[in-house]
Amino acid sequence: MARAAGGFREEQFWEACAELKQPKLAGANWELLMEAMGICVYRLWDQDTRVYKYKVFGTLKNCPPALLTDVYMDLDYRKQWDQHVEELYERECNGQTVVYWQVKCPMLKPNRDYVYVRERRDLDVEGRKVFVVLAQSISHSQFPERSGVVRVTQCEHRLAITSDGRNGSKVFMYYFDNLRVQIPTWLLKRALKNGVPEFLNNLEKACRNYPRRY
Repeated sequence: MARAAGGFREEQFWEACAELKQPKLAGANWELLMEAMGICVYRLWDQDTRVYKYKVFGTLKNCPPALLTDVYMDLDYRKQWDQHVEELYERECNGQTVVYWQVKCPMLKPNRDYVYVRERRDLDVEGRKVFVVLAQSISHSQFPERSGVVRVTQCEHRLAITSDGRNGSKVFMYYFDNLRVQIPTWLLKRALKNGVPEFLNNLEKACRNYPRRY
């Protein structure tokens, strides 16, 4: 299996593109958790890890795909618009760019933090531009665990974005985070009901105000 420069397999990028075009929910017990502002969130219980996996499908209006991808990748800018960021930065480690991200978790307490690598690819798929970002957690000696913060050691994200044919973006996201705590379904649904619309509004505003918007 060929691997891209960041350590991700080549087919992982194309799998994200394929699911953006045709969601894969059949044959498994994917549960629709919520639907809001053109976005649907599904989850599936993973018997091996004993943790839920999530898929997100939908459209973000007024967020062109190239701009949305740039905003998603810009860590310094995210610290300006995402109120849940406690600490976020990149560091070069032996030729590899590693991200450290500490997230404020008022619902869980204490904060969670992540150490991960990521890679963006801009692909041409049947004449359409598709932007794909993959991320996965790693363990690195330069990022030891911190007292009072819970390290998320199992994390995988896949994001694919293309044009919705107008001025917005069609989006697919898969994510798996082992937060090392079981969140009751009622609490998770309440958090999603409030948090997803708020995040989407903030993201749209961030795209509109992006300093390097083109």
